[in-house]
Formats: sequence, structure tokens, C-alpha cells
Amino acid sequence: MTLLYIDPGTGSMLFSILIGACATLFFLFKALLIKFKMLFTGGKDASKSDKSYKDYVIYCEDKRYWYVFKPVLDEFEARKIDVTYYVANDQDPVFNEKYEYVHSEVIGEGNKAFAKLNMLSAGFVLMTTPGLQVYQLKRSRNVKHYSHIFHSLGDPTMYRLFGIDYFDSILCTADFQYEDIRTLEKQRNLPTKELVTVGCTYLDVHQKKMEQIPEEENHQFTVLVSPSWGKSALLSLYGEKLLDPLVATGWKIIIRPHPQSKISEAEMLERIEGKYRNLPNVEWDTNRDNFYSLKRADLMITDFSGIIWDYTFLCDKPVMYANADMDLMPYDAYNIDHEIWQFKTLREIGIKLEEKDFPNIKEIIQNASDNPQLKELRHRARDEGWMGIGISGKLTVDYMVKTVESFPNN
Repeated sequence: MTLLYIDPGTGSMLFSILIGACATLFFLFKALLIKFKMLFTGGKDASKSDKSYKDYVIYCEDKRYWYVFKPVLDEFEARKIDVTYYVANDQDPVFNEKYEYVHSEVIGEGNKAFAKLNMLSAGFVLMTTPGLQVYQLKRSRNVKHYSHIFHSLGDPTMYRLFGIDYFDSILCTADFQYEDIRTLEKQRNLPTKELVTVGCTYLDVHQKKMEQIPEEENHQFTVLVSPSWGKSALLSLYGEKLLDPLVATGWKIIIRPHPQSKISEAEMLERIEGKYRNLPNVEWDTNRDNFYSLKRADLMITDFSGIIWDYTFLCDKPVMYANADMDLMPYDAYNIDHEIWQFKTLREIGIKLEEKDFPNIKEIIQNASDNPQLKELRHRARDEGWMGIGISGKLTVDYMVKTVESFPNN
């Protein structure tokens, strides 16, 4: 018996072809239907004849991005403006809210969700998902405006190649992100996108949450190990070489693996968890929310993870980084001819930790003074990297409403 095998790349291509063909037939039929209806409505606007049309659609591919969108949804609710919120499953936190104007709908994950989105009829579509028009997620011809909002602080070029190329607008956390986006547009002969600084929605939420968390009683000096994932990341590269001397300090050690490690590095993670699982001073944090661990930590050790900025901007405490070097070839940053902001800034505000330092890590941490110069550099980085503090939801909805109101049909 011969087993048929289709590799992921071919499967992706076949899905794109199938969806493209279905979308063509779908929109052809829809266009004919709308034209037919217009014959009986005196030629009124087609979008008004299209009963599936929605002014505002937000797509959340995973519940871990809930705090990215919550301030935006709250703002729509406060303004009494209808918005459609597509989610992956019925476990999404949105179903715990009592919204009246936020209309939540489960559309599944992966290709199932993309099939729905690729045939969408809407005015403004907002998402954190990159790769529009690159892989299976295609632009629907009945959507007027696609916008990308960042789900982490840092450089916009740290997406995989072409991650944000085909959006109509990018909602930035700070003005510094504009330059590299414009550089890529010129290199790739892309249309100029609208760039709007709205701040960081999820960080606004985390700031409020952290203010509500009481201080620990009998606090023990705590080190948070919070890496990214992949072969260049902290746990994959060093693992026990770093953790053994850290655990030997007797301090409280919180290890917070990247969520993707459970998927892409399960074997490595299982090995390390097994070794340290029963030690009294080691705690594993797999919670969706990171702000509890951030609040407790006196110092964080990481690599090139975006949590650097969460910790630095919210907690204003020292950061150590080990092996912040990474292969940029798969990323848009590879096409930028200067050192990107987050690497440059990390060198300024962080304390570099090399493998040769691991045996003496207790002494190094004890001597890592949080001097006034480091604190000043952290404050400068926060001013550069995080704008619109506390009003990101309002600024986002301001832009969405302004854009929809500018459409010719409106």
C-alpha cells in the first residue's frame, strides 16, 4: 500500500490555490447578487446591499493576545459602536465580558479561520497576525482597509520576511518604528502605508494590573529567567549550564519559558523541567499573564525576547542578557543596513552575561549595581519605545473610526 505524503510547503500552496479558486467563485456570485439587488434599489451603495458587510472587524488568532485587544474593545463599547471580534475558540476571555456592542464569533484556527477571513466583507480589519498576502491569509477584495497592530514592543523588522508588507496601515508603539518600515517599502517598491503611533495596548493593561498586585510579604531575592525560543535562545543554547549555578545561589528562581517552546522545543523543555521540578527554590511560570512574575522579580535574565521591554518599562529594574546575537536572515531586519533599535538599546540598558561568567553568576548579580546612569538610560529607552501611555485603546479606535468615515461611500 502506498502512503501519500504532502509536505507543509506544498500543502500551504495547495490550500492557497483552493481558497483562491473558491474566493473567485464566491466574489463573482456575490457581485452578481449585489448588482441584481441594486437594480431594485435605484443603484444604492453596494456595501449597503451586502448584508454581510461590517464596518469594523478585529481578528484575534489566539487568546494570549486578549490584552492587546481588550482596551480597543472597551473603547468601542464605551462609544456604543458595533465591532465584530473573531476568535479561535469559545475559551477566549472575551466571553467572560458583558459587552453589548462587541459581537464575538468563533471562527476556528489556522486554515479554517483563514478561509473565513479570505472571503470577508468589511471596512476596517485589525489584527496582530503578520504575513498577510504571503501565506494562506489573503486580502479579501471586499475589505477596504487592513491594519496591523503590534503585540510586543521593539522593532517592526523582527517579523519573518514580508510580515507586514501588505497591510494598509501599521499601528506603532512609538515613532522610532517608522524609519525601518519606510526603508523596506523603498527597497521592495511597496505602496506607502499609513503609520500611526497609538502606543502599546497590552502594556497599558499590564501597568494597571501590576499596580493592583500587593507587595510580597517576606520577599526573597528573586531572579526571573525568561527567554525567547529557538536554537539561539537561552534555554536551547545553554540550558543547565546557566540554570545549575543560578539554582545553587539559593535565591528564588522563576523560569518562564516562551509559549512557543512547548510546541517547537518540547523535548528540550521536558528534560529541563524534569531536572528542576522538585527543587524548593525553583518555580515554573506557564501562566498566560507575565506580570505576576515581572512584579516579583528583582532582576531578569533573558536573550532577545520582547519581554525585555515589558520588564524594563514596567518595573524599571536591571536586565541581564546572554547571547543576544541571532541569525537575522529569516527576518526583515536582515535587510536593514544598521543595527536595529532593540539591539542597540539593549546594549545600553542591559548587563551582558557571557558563558564564561556562569560559574560566578551569584557574585556577578550581587555586583550588578543599578546605578543612576543605567536608570537614566532605561527611562530614555521607555520614552523612545513606548508612547501614548494609558490611552492606546482610545488612539486605536480614533484611527479606525476616522479611516472608516473617510471611505467614499460614507
